[in-house]
Amino acid sequence: MPTPATALIFGASGQDAYYLASLCAERGIRPVSVSRSAGGDWLTGDVSDHEQVKALVSQHRPAYIFHLAANSTTRHDALYENHETISTGALNVLEAARTLAPEARVFLSGSGLQFVNRGEPISERDPFDANSPYSLARIHSVYAARYYRGLGVRAYVGYLFHHDSPLRKAHHVSQKIAQAARRIADGSGETLEMGDVTVCKEWAFAGDIAAGILALVQQDAVFEACIGTGAPYSIADWLEACFRRVGLDWREHVRLKEGFRAEYPLLVSDPGTISTLGWKPTVDFVGLAGMMMTARLGMP
Repeated sequence: MPTPATALIFGASGQDAYYLASLCAERGIRPVSVSRSAGGDWLTGDVSDHEQVKALVSQHRPAYIFHLAANSTTRHDALYENHETISTGALNVLEAARTLAPEARVFLSGSGLQFVNRGEPISERDPFDANSPYSLARIHSVYAARYYRGLGVRAYVGYLFHHDSPLRKAHHVSQKIAQAARRIADGSGETLEMGDVTVCKEWAFAGDIAAGILALVQQDAVFEACIGTGAPYSIADWLEACFRRVGLDWREHVRLKEGFRAEYPLLVSDPGTISTLGWKPTVDFVGLAGMMMTARLGMP
């Protein structure tokens, strides 16, 4: 039997890597997942360490390399961590691919947060906005991908927007609300404190986003695309969907923080380009809420 193609996935401890590895395995691609944190079925490794990345690429000769590792915070105190993981990690992956696996398809995660946000759907054609250390690192990695594309590396960038799954960690807003609604329904008596619940964003399923990533890297016509639903819902909509599942009115159990200012009123993608590749989401907003309300999972 022929040896299956290998996908080297950095950022194994996150939900995107979990679903991507599962999809790869379903499609006959052998996933090799890597994370700085020990645990799970993955290898321990740091994408910001050039020698470690070279060794992994040399050993596995992957057909696909996915750089999903990041600390997804815009705080200034994460400046160096964002730079090392996102920016330096991108250079390490791209250079290792160029020198050791020139046929590999390389995927770098981008973010809707790295664009100018005019309160309208964002496409990959919109201008960048270096408004935080996080967006700065993301922008740098995109230009690295474009540079290496000129050197013959098949380097793809998928700009990701808000997406969730039952694997979300407890501090993320979607999981925070879902878990609180379950506890309150079980009689915890707690009050959930929230900021601006009018903020609108996408609520895509991480498994669908992983399928979009694969759709992008398995073709040769499009190299950068926003991968998202394009459907905005407010945090209040999510509160309503989760609390309704347990027969409660969220307004009776939520306290809004006075003077809270959100980073943006709307963050939503224009998925026109990725849809031309035949990709579309399979889980809608209500379906995602149901999934997260009934599951009792979480990333380690």
